[in-house]
Amino acid sequence: MRYIFLSILAPLWLQTMSFSAIAEGHKPQSKVIQASSSSPIDTFYTATSKLVQDQINLIARIENALLVKDPNRVRAVRGQILIQAASIEGFVKRQDPNYKSICTSLNTKEARIFCPLYASSQDLLKLSPLLDRILSRRGESAMVRSLPLVSGERQSDPVMAMSPFSRPDLGRIATPHATQEPNLFNLAPQLVIGSSTKKLLANYTQPIQGAIKIPQEAILVLEAAQKHIEQAQLEFGQEAKFHNPKQTAIALLRFAYDLDPQESQTYSKFLALPQTGIFRVLPHTVYHRPLNTLQNRLSKTVIERYPFPSLGEKDGFTPNLALSLVGDNFHVLASGVDYSLMANLGNIPIEKLDATLQNVTTELAKAFLNYQPPRQLNLLQQERHRIATNKQNNSGLLSSVPAELNNTYLVRSFQFKLPSAILTGQKLTPQERLSIDELLKISSSDTIVAFRPVRQRSDGSYTVLWRVLNRFTAPQIEDLEAYLKY
Repeated sequence: MRYIFLSILAPLWLQTMSFSAIAEGHKPQSKVIQASSSSPIDTFYTATSKLVQDQINLIARIENALLVKDPNRVRAVRGQILIQAASIEGFVKRQDPNYKSICTSLNTKEARIFCPLYASSQDLLKLSPLLDRILSRRGESAMVRSLPLVSGERQSDPVMAMSPFSRPDLGRIATPHATQEPNLFNLAPQLVIGSSTKKLLANYTQPIQGAIKIPQEAILVLEAAQKHIEQAQLEFGQEAKFHNPKQTAIALLRFAYDLDPQESQTYSKFLALPQTGIFRVLPHTVYHRPLNTLQNRLSKTVIERYPFPSLGEKDGFTPNLALSLVGDNFHVLASGVDYSLMANLGNIPIEKLDATLQNVTTELAKAFLNYQPPRQLNLLQQERHRIATNKQNNSGLLSSVPAELNNTYLVRSFQFKLPSAILTGQKLTPQERLSIDELLKISSSDTIVAFRPVRQRSDGSYTVLWRVLNRFTAPQIEDLEAYLKY
């Protein structure tokens, strides 16, 4: 029986040995070919350029981690600093064990590359204690999960006895401790003056997002590390192209929210007309923070980076065209007691419209030109509520209309800047009582604007041409004094 067993295994063993010998015979040949195709100098520059790029990326990730409240990002860069420093130090030691003495003179081009690279990695190591302190503070607002060793973490499941294995991913956004933020978004928040209003949810106050700045000590370290990296980059010459994450982030923001550069050139003839412009109409959701997420309230929002087009400025008051998309409709995102009237004119060239609206139907032109806003604050608020809820009046003017490409729309916009004493409802001081007339002065505007969507993107946003057609006398509110508190 033993001989039969050996007779079966012997051919298999010989076959295995023959395949392994053939494989071993081919390995040295591939190494020779690879070695002959690249020189040590090429290998050095390839390796150092990768390390320089990794260091550039790491500096950008550290800056981003210090500006957000997500502890996962802080924890991720904390470990990446150690890994990157170990990789660079190992590479430098392989180049020359006496690198410290070489870096004092920088006589060779290679030294002028790997010495600043090493110095940059050592600079970032100084951030480790600071990142530890920041991580402890970030953990107060979001969940910091412990990392597994080898086998992963078992998810707790109250129903299934066999729960799957999972590993924490520091690339994911950390889960805030408070995740029951209700969806109380109101498209047209009503500012009610002179009467009390009920909250949508009793005793609920929206959470205040934290204000985060990069500590000064971190700024100094990052600037020093960046300076060393720039010194190393100079040695590669102009032909070497390094990726800049900051420029990429700016380009991605422009691609997501701004116009394409060629669009202004395409419509340059129209833009040469007075009081015209072009901008991108975005979905209204981009202007609001997603629920149950952490943000730095000092970071610029989308509306701050890409503001709505201004319709003019007078005495510090700047009315704008706050046009946005709500579902498939164009909607003006008004605030305070502002409101707008809107109508679709169809496929009428925007260049043919004028202040008298001669190319518009008689009924629609009369509705736009003859409409008068209320002059009492209470009636003005009622009118705003009626328009905001899209309750149609006799003329058919609405605050929201379906979006259609290559159609021209009319908007009559009423905007008010009320005195702070009216908005806050606080009692007047004796000094304020002596200047009631100055206190009750308001800034306002009444403007007719035409706009025309000329392009629609895959995300639903539109490129829109706009033009101011007419400016009416600034509307006034006559009974503001009745809302002062003495």
